[in-house]
Amino acid sequence: MAERNIIPPSDRPVSDETLLKVAKEIVIKFIEVGRLTPATFEQTFDSIYSTIKETVRKG
Repeated sequence: MAERNIIPPSDRPVSDETLLKVAKEIVIKFIEVGRLTPATFEQTFDSIYSTIKETVRKG
């Protein structure tokens, strides 16, 4: 299993707007490669956004 590089968190808070922009970009890529459909959009977006939020706001 590959090791992950752990980057220490910044002291600057990340806004909800920034989290939404990052999640949007990921969702757009998933749509472009055919991994996301309208039927699964809501569940997938919620999952992506929650994962990003939890990761960024740890610590």
